Amino acid sequence: MKKAIQCFLAFVALIFLSVGAYAQVTTSSLGGRITDEAGAAAAGVTLVATHVPSGTMYAAITNNDGRYTIQGMRPGGPYKVEISYIGYQTMNFTDITLQLGDQYNLSAELKEEAFQLEDIVIVASASSAFAGEKFGSSTNISNQNIQSLPTISRSITDVAKLSPYGGSGMSFAGGDGRSSNFTVDGANFNNNFGLSSSLPGGGTPISIDAIEEVQVVIAPFDVRQTNFIGGGVNAITK
Repeated sequence: MKKAIQCFLAFVALIFLSVGAYAQVTTSSLGGRITDEAGAAAAGVTLVATHVPSGTMYAAITNNDGRYTIQGMRPGGPYKVEISYIGYQTMNFTDITLQLGDQYNLSAELKEEAFQLEDIVIVASASSAFAGEKFGSSTNISNQNIQSLPTISRSITDVAKLSPYGGSGMSFAGGDGRSSNFTVDGANFNNNFGLSSSLPGGGTPISIDAIEEVQVVIAPFDVRQTNFIGGGVNAITK
């Protein structure tokens, strides 16, 4: 009798354990297989399922067999599912409702998408040396050019020689260096007494390591650059 009671209690406990284990499932899932028009598996297809009321999104990509599974989804719905792949029409499914603990099977067959390309007309024109936006002959020297330039004196005049009009010191296009102009961030750094064609500070009024870019212009007709008749060296710092 005692043994029979023990067996009965064990049977009841087993039933409660199975019910408890089933009650632990609180989500749903979505799965299926995606194929092309020939029935072949479509690998790499993207699926995005959106729970419309909350906006929660779930995504998956099909495997080599064209199958996919999305676990841990919120039960209920409605859901909308978008299936997309390059070269095929995007498919949309709506009003999908998931049951608690069950997997909703959603399989689809992709349809190829054809595109009709319109004519493409390419219009190009050569850059003119006499373009209206230019204000004379100019050479722009970047910081990369400055860093790669071998120089012993590390003078701004060495950098200015990258201009095809550069000469000795501050001489440009064969003119006297005293007729040239040198500015740093808009400030004048010339030898204002005119006793020498060299720049102040032994020809190096500012370290070239502090310079970001240099522009060398030859007698520009830009009204923003004035007070000189020869070459102009306009530098900005880092």
